Amino acid sequence: MKLSIEKINKSFGNQTVLSEASYVLEKGKIYGLLGRNGAGKTTLFNCLTGNVKPDSGSATMETDDKAPHQVNYDDIGYVFAQPHLPEFMTGQEYIKYFISVNKNKMKNEVNLDEAFALIDFTVDDRQKLIKEYSYGMQNKLQILAFLLLQPPVIFLDEPLTSFDIVAAAQIKNLIKSLKQDHIIIFSTHILELAQELCDEIVILHKGKLSKLDPEKMHDKDFEENIVKILTEDSTDA
Repeated sequence: MKLSIEKINKSFGNQTVLSEASYVLEKGKIYGLLGRNGAGKTTLFNCLTGNVKPDSGSATMETDDKAPHQVNYDDIGYVFAQPHLPEFMTGQEYIKYFISVNKNKMKNEVNLDEAFALIDFTVDDRQKLIKEYSYGMQNKLQILAFLLLQPPVIFLDEPLTSFDIVAAAQIKNLIKSLKQDHIIIFSTHILELAQELCDEIVILHKGKLSKLDPEKMHDKDFEENIVKILTEDSTDA
């Protein structure tokens, strides 16, 4: 299974955000997407999910059970940096609602106890209103919803910034356990996290995607190399 991003261009007015961005992502790998604020990481995610229409270019999905096709909404689970959840529901009500709305997309029957155990939610946690949840708990609930759909591609936008040490460790282990059957890509500003979790580092700079030399991923000068790449003069070729 692979996702091929092919020469995606996107501008807003006179500002070019993506410029022939191209990359091939494969199942079984965790990709870290690194770029400066405003580099276009969220725009890229939105173009691939269909939330934003690119000016040109395409993204093609190849799976084990389907012929190559244009990426569609069902192929991708997008976990937003800022949770978008109905605060008037309890966690359990929301997951039940999510399951009912997406029942035709569910590959397996969902056991609620097992599902909530994935994100370390107690029975009491499940019965609380979402508005009473901490930011980290809301993020965990959001992650759970997309995991239940088991999309081929999972995008995580700054996935661990709101978690305490214990919760962050749980989510990291969960992400690692998923990579065998999925393409996982996440954006982050935490370079140590990228080093720890990723099989491959993707740089988004000057609107283009490029692969960091794998030999530099665990080099002692990793941070220095990333900063150097991301501070290159935008007028350079």
